[in-house]
Amino acid sequence: MSVAHPTQYPPLEAKSPFELRGTWSSTVSDDEVRAALASGEMGFLHSFTTGSAVDGPGVRVVAWTTGCQFRCLYCHNPDTWTLNKGIPVTIERATAELRKYRHGLRTMSGGFTLSGGEPLMQDRFAVKLLGAAHEMGIHTALDTNGSFGHRLSEEDLKVIDLVLLDIKCWDRDIHRRLTGMELEPVLEFARRLAAARRSVWLRYVLVPTFTDNINDIGHLAEFVAELNNVQRVDVLPFHQMGRFKWKELHLAYTLDEIRPPSAELVRTVCEQFRAHGLNAV
Repeated sequence: MSVAHPTQYPPLEAKSPFELRGTWSSTVSDDEVRAALASGEMGFLHSFTTGSAVDGPGVRVVAWTTGCQFRCLYCHNPDTWTLNKGIPVTIERATAELRKYRHGLRTMSGGFTLSGGEPLMQDRFAVKLLGAAHEMGIHTALDTNGSFGHRLSEEDLKVIDLVLLDIKCWDRDIHRRLTGMELEPVLEFARRLAAARRSVWLRYVLVPTFTDNINDIGHLAEFVAELNNVQRVDVLPFHQMGRFKWKELHLAYTLDEIRPPSAELVRTVCEQFRAHGLNAV
């Protein structure tokens, strides 16, 4: 697979996932892209970031993939939506990058999180990279919207210590409006993870006027509590930190007038999850 020399691309490590990155994999042919997706020998990454304390337990290294089938109206990384926004990286290079951090991650009881974009759009690469981390003794986490969960076999799930599952909204119509996609595949993956007794953290982005309906949150909390495998619920307040990317990429951003939720609303939503016996933070 002919990939340009790494020096032709920016460094894998970025200061922040909010860093706007350009189109890098346009030099890779369509045939090479298809071969990479099928084999997992090459992936497409926005960046690696270090020092995260919000993407799983402990201090984490996070690899951000490109490619996502969702079009969330509040997405703070729209530059990860398509593969050709990413840096083409062989599995050997990605593994070598991760190996640099293995001792520090184990010392700090941290780990490696694969996020995106949607990592399971590159499911074979995702499994290979998570498997490599697992073999190094590094705690692994997959941050996913769950729609492509069916692509993972039972063996694949064994290299994932924790799934950070994003459930965007309980109301089906609002979910479709917010993401452009259906909710049911996400819920089906959640049920499958529960049946397999895989550890899950739920991630719920609280967006005023979209995902702040207390009755809907109660229904979601009831569903999640019945799974019996969700260790934690992260209520993530909506923010505008990615708005500049939409402007730079000439995308129509429709949430300019939406303000971040108040501290009181965040507390109310957390209490709604806690009322169903869930650990919400």
